[in-house]
Amino acid sequence: MFHTTDIPKSSRITRLVDNLYAKMPEIESARAKLITESYQATEGMPIITRRAEAFAHILRHIPIIIRDEELIVGSSTLAPRGCQTFPEYSFQWLEDELDTVETRNADPFYIAEETKKELREVHKYWRGKTTSELATSYMAPEAIRAIDHNIFTPGNYFYNGVGHVTVKYEEVLAIGYEGIIAKARAELDKCQVGDGDYARKSHFLNAVILSCQAVIEYAQRYAMLADEMASQCSDPVRKQELYVIAENCRRVPAKGASSFYEACQSFWFVQQLLQVESSGHSISPGRFDQYMYPYYKKDMENGNLSREFAQELLDCIWVKLNDLNKVRDAASAEGFAGYSLFQNLIVGGQNKDGEDVTNDLSIMCIQASMHVHLPMPSLSVRVWNGSPHEFLIKAAELTRTGIGLPAYYNDEVIIPALQNRGATLEEARGYNIIGCVEPQVPGKTDGWHDAAFFNMCRPLELVFANGEDRGEMVGLPTGDVTKMTTFHEFYDAYKKQMEYCISLMVNADNAIDVAHAERCPLPFLSSMVDDCIGRGISVQEGGAVYNFTGPQGFGVANMADSLYAIRKLVYEEKKVSMEEYKEALIWNFGKGFDQQTITEMTTDLLKKMQAEGKPVDEKTVSSILNAVMNMKPTPEKKARYEEIHNLIDEVPKFGNDIPDVDYFARDVAYTYSRPMEKYKNPRGGQFQAGLYPVSANVPLGGQTGATPDGRYAHTPVADGVSPSAGNDVNGPTAAATSVSRLDHFICSNGTLFNQKFHPSALSGREGLEKFVALIRSYFDQKGMHMQFNVVSRETLLDAQEHPENYKHLVVRVAGYSALFTTLSRSLQDDIIRRTEQGF
Repeated sequence: MFHTTDIPKSSRITRLVDNLYAKMPEIESARAKLITESYQATEGMPIITRRAEAFAHILRHIPIIIRDEELIVGSSTLAPRGCQTFPEYSFQWLEDELDTVETRNADPFYIAEETKKELREVHKYWRGKTTSELATSYMAPEAIRAIDHNIFTPGNYFYNGVGHVTVKYEEVLAIGYEGIIAKARAELDKCQVGDGDYARKSHFLNAVILSCQAVIEYAQRYAMLADEMASQCSDPVRKQELYVIAENCRRVPAKGASSFYEACQSFWFVQQLLQVESSGHSISPGRFDQYMYPYYKKDMENGNLSREFAQELLDCIWVKLNDLNKVRDAASAEGFAGYSLFQNLIVGGQNKDGEDVTNDLSIMCIQASMHVHLPMPSLSVRVWNGSPHEFLIKAAELTRTGIGLPAYYNDEVIIPALQNRGATLEEARGYNIIGCVEPQVPGKTDGWHDAAFFNMCRPLELVFANGEDRGEMVGLPTGDVTKMTTFHEFYDAYKKQMEYCISLMVNADNAIDVAHAERCPLPFLSSMVDDCIGRGISVQEGGAVYNFTGPQGFGVANMADSLYAIRKLVYEEKKVSMEEYKEALIWNFGKGFDQQTITEMTTDLLKKMQAEGKPVDEKTVSSILNAVMNMKPTPEKKARYEEIHNLIDEVPKFGNDIPDVDYFARDVAYTYSRPMEKYKNPRGGQFQAGLYPVSANVPLGGQTGATPDGRYAHTPVADGVSPSAGNDVNGPTAAATSVSRLDHFICSNGTLFNQKFHPSALSGREGLEKFVALIRSYFDQKGMHMQFNVVSRETLLDAQEHPENYKHLVVRVAGYSALFTTLSRSLQDDIIRRTEQGF
């Protein structure tokens, strides 16, 4: 049983949120300086030992702070929403952007001049020592070329830590780090000096012990600070709060939690410090309502806790989740816009015996997102046939607020998908979601989700160019498209380009994977993932029970509509010749060259001249630029290209419940998902496909020319498995039916389906009932995931023009929500373009 009645919001939460967003996020240098000091002092030691020593040095010396009115403490920076930097992964991009990071379009950060000076000094040590430099040296030249030509980008882990994991929070809550240290010591006692793996295993276990002890000491620093602040506090209420905070930090996370409040504080230290050890994001709390519930239930039954105070503690955790931050390079910031760390927390679902386990905390987590109304955590809901109806209605009430939360996940698809990858039924029933939409067996998996963004449109461009891109051979020479006499021949060329480009992406991912194992193993993280302690190796070296690599493809709808249009117009109806189609793409369907195309063509011509030894001066540049700008098709050709675009518009599109189109789209999706399954990673695991874009469909669409579905050059491509914006014209149920016809089971790294509704569609109880029925219907047809924006086009347009009036407007971007006004203009436009549905 569970309560669905609303719990009033504490005024404390409003003040905490206001203080959190009072200033622009700030970059701090403390961690970078401390890790550099430690590395300089540990030269010559095993890398796992150096990592543990560095982590300990950071936690012993990094400045700490308890913010006004906080009940849950632990901050990685002094500034609210500030961030530290991680030079061991990469630094050159930050060095290059120190003077522009404050004014850039996506996710700007304030940085003081003194901080810039300190970071420039620190960076000198790291040249030649980063994971990104080592990864580059391992990559095949053709893979690097493909990255340079925007076929795919592995930038996520190329520049940063990996993250994308759910650790054993429940074990830390139960036995504390003293218990985990005891487990490591027990394994260490089994080691014999003559064992073949003694050197590696003993150093790893000692690194685990050192890391866990450092976390205990870090919490003790907070206990002392709280005691000190309490002794100087004149407000009796706040004084008592600080004394309780001090007592909590003395006990946890060293020991197992003895109360719900202690469990909340212990959870937070785990969540925060995983993101101090590494810059990997998507550290996902997972099934928070399940592992926290025993502490809540016990305190409620003993009369030691009220629902109101429990809710306030949850709300405080929700605020803290938005305090964590991360600076990315400018290009990645465009793809991850909104300062998001993708901390996915999921509620509801089944236990290992297949029984529904929705409880009070499931509802209170939804309530916390209503109270705090911020992007983090990325709240998710598990849905199955046994989900209580009122639980889903409560989730729908949160959706109706327009915050873009929660996302909905289908147990009926995800559980068998994980079983297909080797999980037991009991393990699969315990799944949670990582980051955007990625399913995982918690505490046992290193999923390497988000391993790369693969643009499915670019191999089709290679087909039209016979493998070339901007004068270089990037793909395979698959032949002249104008001489392909059947659609089968054309489609086969696309499949060959796809398979080749996928192999290059695998090469790049595996090179990065090896570099992380060699240079940045993580003993603290590994202490909370099975079976690292038993195997005596870190997560990065293959210590997890399940090891995957999950790069995601996007542009499915564009490719389905493109290939379907070519089949219809060129090969079946013969309304357009392939030569005309190719020309129409070059000339952007009669719109001519945009500024980006002009710049690229001019640059390529100048490079070619230089390669041929011809002189290039300012006059040459101006002459070529003018020549390119003046290139235009004849009026007759322009009219024909526009006519071709109109013919394409008349061809049926994916997203409208047209079986022929939808099952063709299913086959197109297989061109990405099926080849992926044959590849292995260095950790002994398998590659698995995902179909979701984060928000990279916008910047990577900006790198892609016109496509045969009628999409103009350098505009966003379709996001996830959603239909192309504006093409799903037969209503939300028809769109959902189309998307359900894709094979979601094979895409065990996750699929993403976006829909946008006008607020009036969810008004009243009737609107909520229809909304829940839509989700049930889609999931009955074996869709994997749904997420929603409930906001009017008019509101979003007004927010663009008057951002000062919409500081707290939160929208769903891709697999995460973000403050609308923090997004780049291009990403805002992409959200506005999405089809607005209604019942």
